[in-house]
Amino acid sequence: MSDHHNDAKAYWLDKPGNVKLLLRVLIGFGALLAVGDFFYHKHPHFSVEEIPAFYAIFGFAAFVGIVLAGKYLRKILMRPEDYYDE
Repeated sequence: MSDHHNDAKAYWLDKPGNVKLLLRVLIGFGALLAVGDFFYHKHPHFSVEEIPAFYAIFGFAAFVGIVLAGKYLRKILMRPEDYYDE
């Protein structure tokens, strides 16, 4: 009789090599999209949209802003570990 509780299922993202591969693929795909922005005619609504890779730069800046805001927001909203046990 086999014990199924000890058999841990191995997921493909559990291997560090697969995580590195996925990260490289995503970075490569993002770089291709940013480079592709130089090769087509845009019809911008605002003049700032004419900047090549504007949306990639804006998205990255927004991501960094959200992460930094979350870092400081955590200090305000964090409760003790036994907050609900009191």
